[in-house]
Amino acid sequence: MNAIVSPFYLKVQRVEQVCLFQLSWGEGQNLGVTLPYPERLTQLYQEWQYIYLSFYQKALRGRVEATGKLTQSQTDWHAKLVQAEAKLLYEFHRWLRHEELYEIRATLAKATSKQNLETLPRGVGLDIDVFLTTDPIDVARLPWEAWEIGTEFAATGKIRIVRQPINIRQVTTTPEHRPTRNKVRVLVILGDETGLNFQADKEAVRALAPIAEIQFVGWQPQQTVMEVKLAVVKAIQDQKGWDILLFAGHSNETELTGGELGIAPSVSLSLSELIQPLTVAKQRGLQFALFNSCNGLSLANTLIDLGLNQVAIMREPIHNQVAQEFLLRFIRSLTEYYDVHDALLSACQFLKLEKHLTYPSAYLIPSLFRHPKAPPFKLQAFSWKQRLKRWFPTKKELLALTTLCVIAWQTPIQNFLLERRILIQAIYRNLTHQIPTQSSPPILLILIDEKSILKAKISNPRPMDRSYLAEIINHLIKLNMQVIGIDYLLDRHQPQNDPILSQSLQNAVQNHQTWLIFGTSKNPTGGWFETLPELASPNWSLQGDLRILGYPPLYTTLLPLPDSRQQPLPFAYLLALAYQLNFQERESTPAPQLDSSVDWLSHLKAYLIDNTGTDYQRLFSSKARLQPITNWAYLLKQWWFHPLIDFSIPPKQVYQSLPAWQLFESPESTLKLSTPFVVLIAPGGYGEAGIATEGQDNFPLPMALNYWYSQETPRNYRQVLPGGEVHAYMTHHFIQQRFVIPIPDLLLILIAALFGKGATLSLATVRPQKIKYILVFVGLTGIYGLVSVQVYITGELLLPWVLPALMFWMYIFLTFVERKFYG
Repeated sequence: MNAIVSPFYLKVQRVEQVCLFQLSWGEGQNLGVTLPYPERLTQLYQEWQYIYLSFYQKALRGRVEATGKLTQSQTDWHAKLVQAEAKLLYEFHRWLRHEELYEIRATLAKATSKQNLETLPRGVGLDIDVFLTTDPIDVARLPWEAWEIGTEFAATGKIRIVRQPINIRQVTTTPEHRPTRNKVRVLVILGDETGLNFQADKEAVRALAPIAEIQFVGWQPQQTVMEVKLAVVKAIQDQKGWDILLFAGHSNETELTGGELGIAPSVSLSLSELIQPLTVAKQRGLQFALFNSCNGLSLANTLIDLGLNQVAIMREPIHNQVAQEFLLRFIRSLTEYYDVHDALLSACQFLKLEKHLTYPSAYLIPSLFRHPKAPPFKLQAFSWKQRLKRWFPTKKELLALTTLCVIAWQTPIQNFLLERRILIQAIYRNLTHQIPTQSSPPILLILIDEKSILKAKISNPRPMDRSYLAEIINHLIKLNMQVIGIDYLLDRHQPQNDPILSQSLQNAVQNHQTWLIFGTSKNPTGGWFETLPELASPNWSLQGDLRILGYPPLYTTLLPLPDSRQQPLPFAYLLALAYQLNFQERESTPAPQLDSSVDWLSHLKAYLIDNTGTDYQRLFSSKARLQPITNWAYLLKQWWFHPLIDFSIPPKQVYQSLPAWQLFESPESTLKLSTPFVVLIAPGGYGEAGIATEGQDNFPLPMALNYWYSQETPRNYRQVLPGGEVHAYMTHHFIQQRFVIPIPDLLLILIAALFGKGATLSLATVRPQKIKYILVFVGLTGIYGLVSVQVYITGELLLPWVLPALMFWMYIFLTFVERKFYG
C-alpha cells in the first residue's frame, strides 16, 4: 500500500501537426513541451478501431454505423486485433518516449520515490494521480491509461492517469456537505436490452448487497415512452439520494447533447435531458457514476463539467460479455474497499492478463474521469469504529456542547431554571386537576407573625420571649396535640422566662406524653447550638438540624450518610418520624419519660429495630437518604440527584396555617383541629426572625408559591417565605414519601446531543422532506416537554427541558448553517 501525494496536471493539446504538453503541480511549478504529432498514430488508431469493431461485431453496447462488410470467414480477426493493438501501442509509446518529454516523465517518476520522506516504511512508495486533459477528441480517444511512465525510472509507486474535461464549470460536493448514510445507496439503470442480457450485470451488482442498498430501474414492456423516461428521472432524483449510479445498456456520443442513453427499444434519453435530475442527485450525495456502455467520452466530459465527483466510462463500443466481466471484477474490487480508480485498474489488469485471449484490447477501453477537487470514491467498511466516528461532534457542535455544559454547571443558572420549572409544574397541576386529595394536611403550622407579636406586647422578638412559647405549648396541650416541633434555637438563657418554658415542656411530657422536637444549628466553631439542658433533656426530647438548602429554598435536607455520627438528623425528618410512630403505628409506640436515663433518639432507633425490623434510616423512602453520588457531587458544588422541595403542591395540601394570636383568641370549635397533626411552632415572617442575622429566616417567595397565593380568594400578597413553612414542606415530603429527583441538566444535555446528532444524520438523508422532519422534531420536543411535566408528578423525576431542548435544536441549526441542506 502506497501513500498518495499531491496530484499533477497534464494538458495535451494538438494544434495542427504539433502537440503541446504542459505539466503543472505543487505551488505553481510547471513544465511545457511542444512535440510533433505523428499522423501515423492516427492511422494506426483507425486501423485498430476498424479491426476492434470487426472482432466485437455482435452484442455491442452501442449502435455502430456500418463501415462495410466486416465478416469474412477466412479472416482471423483475433490475430489481426492483437497485431493492430501491438502496432498502435508501439507507436504510441515511441512517441511518448520522445526526448522532449524526458523531463516530464522524470518529474512524474521521481515524485513516486522521493527519499526525503523518512516517515514512509521501507518498500512503500508514493502514488501520484496525473489529471489528464486532452484536446481535440481524436487525442482523447488514444489509450493514455496504457502510458507506462515510471518503468524507465524504476518508480516505486504507481502513476495513475485520471482524466478531466477541458471545461469544469461547477464545484463538486465536499465530504462535509455530503449526507451520511448507514449503507451506501446504489441506483442501477438498466437500459435497452435489445441484443443484450443484463442478468450477469444484476448478479454482479448484487454482490454489494451486504454493504449497500440497491435499486434497479429500467424499461418494462407495458410502459410508454414517457412513463419509462419519467421513471428514470424520478429514480435519479430520489429523495434519499444515491452514492453510486450504474448504467448498463446502449449509449453513444453526441456533439450537442452530451451523449445519449438507450433506455428502451428505440427510445433514448440525451444527457441534456438528465442535467437537472443529475444535478439534484449530486446535491443529494451522488459521488460516482459508471456507464458500462459504449462511447462514453462525451458523457464523462459533461458530467464532470456539472460537478459530479467521478465517472467511469468506456471510450469505445464494448461487447456485452466484456462489459459484464469488467463490472464483475470492478464490483469485487469495490467490495474489497479499493477506491474506484484502483478498482478500475484492477479490472483492466484482469482483462489484460486473464482474458487477453478471449477479449483482446478490452483492457484499453475503460477510463476514469474525476473532478480535480474530489477524492477517489471508495466504499466504507462501516466497522463499529467508523459507525461510532460518524457520531463524533463537529468542531461547531463540540463548541455548542461545551458551552451548554458550562452553562449547566453554573449553580445560579440551575436554580433559576429549577424555580421556573416548579412554577410550570404548579400551573400544570392546577390545569390538569392533579392536586393531591388527602382529607386534611398532616401538619399544623403555628406562625408567630407580626400581629401575634403586637398582641402579645413583645418588644423584641429576637430572641423570642420563651414565656410566650410556653403559652403556645400549654394551649396546644389543651388541644391534645401529641407531637410539637419548635423552630427556634433555645441555646441562650432567658433567666426570667426559662423556668416558665421548662415547666410547660415537662408538663407536656409527664402528663400528656407529648413528643417534643427542638431545632439545632451548626455554630461557626464546628459544634452545634443545642437546647439548654435546663429546658429540655435529650433523654426525653429530640433535636434536629434546622438547615435549609438553597436561596430560595429548593432542596430537601436529607438524612446524612451512615458514617456521619456527629451530625444531627434533619428537623423535618424527626417531625415525620414522630408522626409515623404516633399516628401510623400506635399499638406499642413508646412514650418519652422525664426520668429516662437513655438518649431518647437511641431508644427510638432500638425500638424500630426490635419491633419493626427496620433501621431508622430506612423507615421512609431510600430517596430520603443522602446518596454517595450526591455527596460526591457536593465536592464539585453540584446538586446532582438531590431531591427537591416540591412547591408545585399547594400550601393548603401541605399544612394548615394558624397565626399564634388566633390560636389563643379563637374558640376551639372554630379551629377544626380534630385531625392528628404534627404541630410546628415557627416564626411567621416578622423582620427580626433569624439565627445569625435579622431576617435570616425569611426567604424569597418561590414563584410556584406566589402562583398558588394568586389563586386564593382574596389574593395573598405575602412576598416572603418563613423557614417554618419550608420545614413544613419537607416534613410533608417525608410523611408522604414524595421525593422528586432532579436529573442533572448535564446528563440530559449529553443525551440530547446524541439525539441531536442522530437527527442531523437522519436529516442528511431526507433533505427534500426536511421541513416535514423539522415539524416532527418540533412535535417530539413538545411531547417530551409534556411527558417531562407529567413524569414529575407521577414518577417523581424532574427531566430538564430547556437546556436539553436547546442542545438538540442547536445541532439541527448548525446542520442548516454548515451543510445548507443541498437540494
